[in-house]
Amino acid sequence: MIDAVVSATEIRKHFGEREVICGVNFDIRPGICFGILGPNGAGKTTLMRMLTGLSPITSGDYRLFGSPVSDTSLHHRIGVVPQQDNLDPDFSVRQNLKVYAGYFGIGAAEADARIDELLEFSALTMRGNDQVSSLSGGMRRRLMVARALINNPDLIVLDEPSTGLDPQARHLIWQRLRSLKTQGKTLILTTHYMEEAAELCDELIILDHGRILTRGAPRALISEHVEAEVVAIRGLSNELDAIELCEGLSVRLDHVGDTWFCYASDARELVARCTGRLELTFIHRPASLEDVFLKLTGRDMREEG
Repeated sequence: MIDAVVSATEIRKHFGEREVICGVNFDIRPGICFGILGPNGAGKTTLMRMLTGLSPITSGDYRLFGSPVSDTSLHHRIGVVPQQDNLDPDFSVRQNLKVYAGYFGIGAAEADARIDELLEFSALTMRGNDQVSSLSGGMRRRLMVARALINNPDLIVLDEPSTGLDPQARHLIWQRLRSLKTQGKTLILTTHYMEEAAELCDELIILDHGRILTRGAPRALISEHVEAEVVAIRGLSNELDAIELCEGLSVRLDHVGDTWFCYASDARELVARCTGRLELTFIHRPASLEDVFLKLTGRDMREEG
């Protein structure tokens, strides 16, 4: 029995003299959704390409299903949903799936049966003969997930699966991905939506500058790294005003522009003070995975790359 679908030990990646993955270690248990989070330029794309065998590691040991990733027979056990839409617009929904089945040597009868199952799974049964160009963004993303499943893979790698989708389409994608775990599939997910990571991931890492900053279940990471409650306040005149508002309270302050973020284990007294100042607007909420992400990686804007 394979204890880990993915096992990475001190893996590194160099581009010339620049090291972009700096000796990371992790393993991924079967049947879970494992998240890889990080700001732009953190090394996520490079790591994902290494995990799927598209980019060789410079050093370290990386195993997939207990075997070296260089074993090309393993690639039939992987399905990939890329971030960019690469469906063929000149083909119908069904034809897109059939062509992809051919890449895996799946015979016509088996492919037709598999395609029927996947169209039902992705809620596209009534659109099977429609041109891809006629589909909405949400339908196209569901079709890309279906295409990645045509070879019945054990590991599905998803790069930003719900980027640009409206809330209804996003939640339908999440529902379909959760159902894959009940089938024993293992998922690797990258996303910039912290809500998506919290909804789907059993475990995740936060990566920055090619290094793992933390690892764990979403709720555990929130408890470990940030206070339980957050009050986001606008209308404070300056830093001194913010400090005076929180005087005598156990509060950690952070701010971006005109918004002050006040982190506390118990924010009731702070909320009462804010309520008494009519010039302030504020939101009181539980801490989230986004708060963990921002605390560990910073609030500064990152360039793509």
